[in-house]
Amino acid sequence: MRYYLDPFGCVKNQVDAETMMATLNRARWNAVEDPAEADMIIVNSCGFIEQAKQESINAVLGYRASYPNTKIVLAGCLAQRYAQELAEALPEADVLFGNRDASKIIEAVQDSAGRVLLPEAPKTAETLSFSGKRPLLSLPGSAYVKISEGCNNHCTFCAIPQIRGPLVCRPIPDILEESRELLARGIRELCLIGQDIGSYRAGKAGLPELLEALSGLEGQFWVRLLYIHPDNIPLRILDVLRTDRRFLPYFDLPFQHGSPRMLRAMNRRGGAESYLALIDRIRTVLPDAVLRSTFLTGFPGETDKDFHGLLDFQDKARLDWVGCFTYSREEGTPAYSMKPHVPNPIAAKRKRIIEERQIPITEKQMQRFIGRTLDALVEEQASGEEGIYLGRLFCHAPEVDGSAVIKSDSPLKLGSAVRCRIIARTGFDLEGSVEKA
Repeated sequence: MRYYLDPFGCVKNQVDAETMMATLNRARWNAVEDPAEADMIIVNSCGFIEQAKQESINAVLGYRASYPNTKIVLAGCLAQRYAQELAEALPEADVLFGNRDASKIIEAVQDSAGRVLLPEAPKTAETLSFSGKRPLLSLPGSAYVKISEGCNNHCTFCAIPQIRGPLVCRPIPDILEESRELLARGIRELCLIGQDIGSYRAGKAGLPELLEALSGLEGQFWVRLLYIHPDNIPLRILDVLRTDRRFLPYFDLPFQHGSPRMLRAMNRRGGAESYLALIDRIRTVLPDAVLRSTFLTGFPGETDKDFHGLLDFQDKARLDWVGCFTYSREEGTPAYSMKPHVPNPIAAKRKRIIEERQIPITEKQMQRFIGRTLDALVEEQASGEEGIYLGRLFCHAPEVDGSAVIKSDSPLKLGSAVRCRIIARTGFDLEGSVEKA
């Protein structure tokens, strides 16, 4: 039997997709790259915001129209969040499979199974076992290591606690075993992920203890920390990053706003002053630190004064990377009933202003790397360009930041790390030349 998997959503969802693939492969299913060749098509959906939900539904409708006799499985967050509604409204999906235990995919697709399978919730640590030998959907050289599932922060705009359940953390030995397996395969970058890895706690061990344990692994590799709620960052990790240079001084801190009133409405404890103090502390301990964040415009009640507070925070923070999103009204969240609503055109205009103001900030932040010699992870060869490769430096997280354009007189192996002298910047991208041995 052959299957085709179409992944949507975030990298947490990607790890679930990889786990489904590993489970199917062990059961002697074969993955194919063309849905026309598949006996089963799996849409691993996102259910976070309206646009993502519609993309997943459109994928199911499209596959059903193109392949009327193929079994179609709607898996992931959308299926988990709206299982009963979709069971009635989306007959094009043969099976609806939730996101609480991706390894149950075989049970979901068996002919004897019902149309809806939602593995039990909440998860326990025992159900969060991910093999480092699973297929990887990331670019060569990097892999995502999910250290926790779910979230207890309950930001008023966010449906993640409904979709993913409460916070559950994996034990350190399990994470170490997966990391060893990935490194043995030649992976050069381990990206630690979760809804909020700053809240990681397994027994008495928190994120600093996890990083100290990972520091005991041998070899040359990167560890990148992604998605730390700024209210929950354990500052002791700064000492670990300063001591072991394999831990990249890269911080993904979703501040969301700079207005105290908006942050309170979002159920966030911090404010512009405390967040700026946090940024200063990080940069003092780690002068090379790179900071990424996300901002949210159009939250209910956001006034011009609130928005100018966000712009002031943006100017003072001088963040390296910023992603900006407009508010999406989600059922079941506290913000759903909050008023007054901000008209969509105003939220979109504010988003454009944030993005335009960030361009010169990011360009200036990237300028500081010119003239330095840094490690680059080689990910792909530029199409039709001999001796030109695309990759990333420590300042680039996978898929969301800029890239490194790498020039080399000799062929480079994808997934390898090379030493590059950074010689120029084009927009957000940096250009490097491989140092000759």
